[in-house]
Amino acid sequence: MPTRARLALLCQFALFGILNVSWTSRLPSLMTALDIDAARLGQLLIVGGVGSLIGALSSGAVVTRIGARATLAAGVLGHLVGFGLLATAAFTGSVAVFIPGALINGVSSALTNVSINVSAAAVEQRMGRAIMPQFHAMFSVGAALGALIAAGFARAGLGIGVQVVVVLAGATVLRALLIRPATSITLAGSRAATRGGAAREALSAWRERRTLLLGLVLMAASLTEGAAGTWLPLAVVEGFAANEDVGALAYGSFVAAMTLVRIGGTRLIDRFGRVLVLRLSGVSALIGLLLFVTGPSLALAWVGVILWGFGAALGNPIATTAAADDPLRASVRVSVVTSFSTVTSLAAPPLLGLLAAAVGTRQSLLVVGAFIVLSLALAGNARREQPDTIR
Repeated sequence: MPTRARLALLCQFALFGILNVSWTSRLPSLMTALDIDAARLGQLLIVGGVGSLIGALSSGAVVTRIGARATLAAGVLGHLVGFGLLATAAFTGSVAVFIPGALINGVSSALTNVSINVSAAAVEQRMGRAIMPQFHAMFSVGAALGALIAAGFARAGLGIGVQVVVVLAGATVLRALLIRPATSITLAGSRAATRGGAAREALSAWRERRTLLLGLVLMAASLTEGAAGTWLPLAVVEGFAANEDVGALAYGSFVAAMTLVRIGGTRLIDRFGRVLVLRLSGVSALIGLLLFVTGPSLALAWVGVILWGFGAALGNPIATTAAADDPLRASVRVSVVTSFSTVTSLAAPPLLGLLAAAVGTRQSLLVVGAFIVLSLALAGNARREQPDTIR
């Protein structure tokens, strides 16, 4: 049973990565289809971010009330509707259709994210060893596959609308078939709550010091990973007068390093514990970031990219696992900490963009270093605690 659930969840994480990245890799085609410029696209993408924030803030109560299985089913159905509207918008050139699609997709992504992470925490607890990084590694693999799929459709001259329909159809069928096995294991002691009780329980998690500090750890981890995805290729091109393909290759090296550590990091966590691994990860990310920002040559900066990728790998899964230590409170606490990463994904790109315009893209990334230092200071909160001591 644990093995079957683990394999189903690995597939769910990968499919989630494919859905998230395949369409965002075709944003230039989307701009053409909707006949909008980059500024207008940025405004429209904020709608999806708002949906993600709404979903992140409510998903803890939803999972507590109806369970991870029903929440995941709602996320799959929501993506079917949301991406369906996105494809329709691409075919018709309608911004008005795109807006509700982006909003629904944002909410659905948050519901999916919390439900599969809660289910992964349940499988991890049943197996008695750290396996959460493997799930996040599969998301990275799915993201890479999504980018390759997008590149294939683009090379074939097929529009984003066609791509979304094809990818959505295949992913939805697979996700639907895997819902039951992926959620077959629940956290020990988990319970359903009344509608009002679920809301009160979700709100109470926002008053827990440890949960909020873990949220800050996850915020730093999300920024460490996300800043590379948004700005690393451009920083390479601008900072070293390199071609665009070199910037893309540098980011590919970052993803490869991160995925490698996520696959093998479970043994490190089991052997050395969450706190030490989290601190070593922070040190690696900080050294790598500083090498990239200050390195006088592309070769030295590339070494920094690899170290940065190594360090960015485990913060997210460690913080998520730590939030799920108490089975009774896992869903609401995972919801709270993932809300921090959602806020980061909303606020960081435009703020870093403004800073990059003022001091340069590569130099602006030093801000990420400050958050890594914060994560190092708060790493002790990831220490495993008994349910009756987590407050």
